[in-house]
Amino acid sequence: MDFVIPARFCGPPESGNGGWTSGHAARLVATTSDHPAVTVRLRTPPPLDRPLGVTHEGGVVRVSDGDHLVLEAFAAERPSAEGAPAPVAFDVAVAAGDRYEGDVDHPFPTCFACGTGREPEDGLRLRPGRVEGGDGAYAAAWTPGDDVDVETVWAALDCPGGWSSGFAGRPMVLGTVTAVVDELPEPGVPHVVMAWQRGAEGRKTFSGTSLHAPDGRVLGRAEATWISVDPTAVRPAGALT
Repeated sequence: MDFVIPARFCGPPESGNGGWTSGHAARLVATTSDHPAVTVRLRTPPPLDRPLGVTHEGGVVRVSDGDHLVLEAFAAERPSAEGAPAPVAFDVAVAAGDRYEGDVDHPFPTCFACGTGREPEDGLRLRPGRVEGGDGAYAAAWTPGDDVDVETVWAALDCPGGWSSGFAGRPMVLGTVTAVVDELPEPGVPHVVMAWQRGAEGRKTFSGTSLHAPDGRVLGRAEATWISVDPTAVRPAGALT
């Protein structure tokens, strides 16, 4: 079985968006009522536009590029809601986007989810910004397109967490993410992604995100670990050999 990440769904120019890639891997994992979420550990930047190998062993899905392990995915418990801020209204999220740090300096402007160099019809163009009076919470306004799917939701739950964790001035890539999508958002309807920092340790920063319907319902939730990097060195392992 092959696993392919189309170039459209890149993060850095030469590798896959961590959220979209993880959501694609999540489709291959058998979840249960006790473990309805999926954890994905990204081991190396995912390469684009070429078939990757997939193996299943002991409930763990592994995706590899030849001898290079790209990611591991397995069923997990639902992400915690601890510390999650209350959702804000869509217009408040739009206003938060006026404070999007990526407009000033974005290390990966090609990013499918939050890149400033993508056309609205091609990328999500999320603009997560700090909520005024929100105790550090970030919000992003999002109106999903007709092609919204599980991978798209994982991508939307991805990047806002990085920006809430200090991505501006400290480039990071997704290391590990645990997410659950309970319901796909309705196309053409305004939604809000909330994001907040959950702590830091050395090069690692921890975030939480949640996707909300117009009535405030949680449609999906994620918690992630981010790793600070040199953005010029983010390349698939095969490209470094």
